[in-house]
Amino acid sequence: MTIDSIGAKAAVKSAELRVAGYDWRTLADELGGYGCAVMEKLLTPQECRQIAELYSDESHFRSHVHMARHGFGKGEYRYFRYPLPDLIGGLRTALYPRLAAVANDWNERMGIAQRYPDEHAAFLRQCHEQGQTRPTPLLLQYVSGDFNCLHQDLYGDLAFPLQVAILLSEPGKDFTGGEFVLTEQRPRMQSRAEVVPLRQGDAVAFAVHNRPVQGTRGNYRVNLRHGVSRLRSGMRHTVGIIFHDAK
Repeated sequence: MTIDSIGAKAAVKSAELRVAGYDWRTLADELGGYGCAVMEKLLTPQECRQIAELYSDESHFRSHVHMARHGFGKGEYRYFRYPLPDLIGGLRTALYPRLAAVANDWNERMGIAQRYPDEHAAFLRQCHEQGQTRPTPLLLQYVSGDFNCLHQDLYGDLAFPLQVAILLSEPGKDFTGGEFVLTEQRPRMQSRAEVVPLRQGDAVAFAVHNRPVQGTRGNYRVNLRHGVSRLRSGMRHTVGIIFHDAK
């Protein structure tokens, strides 16, 4: 066993322990009711700083995107390359089974045939069989005036319906503004906005595309998008954990 594999296994075990410490029944209810749920203090301040510091080292990343060039907003982000940093890879592996249970329940309620396997490695094999082989976890950086337009992170035909964002910076100290925003469009109704308050190390799990809502005639689908409001001052780093790979 190599040193790298030892580190990766330890990171997965650590991630499993911290993920298991949350009340997942309550989190599943919040995801079902609002399309998002907060996991407080998923990362320590030191871990947040260590991940944010990776941004300046291009060796960790496969691509660098400036949002303004593509009409995505203003700011920038970098997609990690494989192998992912141990902690991020460990969290991706540990969070997936908890969210897959929610995703399978949602698909059943919405009449969608797709079911997700229990383990993330099995789901990634499905992605790779469809030509989606590029890793999608990313590190985002915003400075004063930056923002992220409302969007959906799909990347291919096979998309896992939930993802996680972890705030690495401390609001009020490192930056002001820059709130995480989720919008929901229900049929024949005006859009509903959800502004999610986060502290350093907090994670928000949220719907990528659709979620079911119970109506008078059964379940129906609502469409969701997420973004980040304008940063008023400072610098904000966030790590995004997306569970499907990209084409």
